[in-house]
Amino acid sequence: MQTSIIPIKGMTCMGCVRSIKNVLEQIPGVMNTEVSLEDAQVTIQYDAAITGIDQFKQAIEEAGFEAFI
Repeated sequence: MQTSIIPIKGMTCMGCVRSIKNVLEQIPGVMNTEVSLEDAQVTIQYDAAITGIDQFKQAIEEAGFEAFI
């Protein structure tokens, strides 16, 4: 299992946090996500053989936020 921390721009409320958590947890291989509104970032635990940073960035951006990788 691998862990990545991705800074995110555009989160303003807990609804944003839930949106990001929901889209990331639908990606196969994602085991756990912790989204911090205060730190403006997400910590993702995942199986690197199944998924990776590019998929996370795409999902975050499709949800309407900016991911800084």
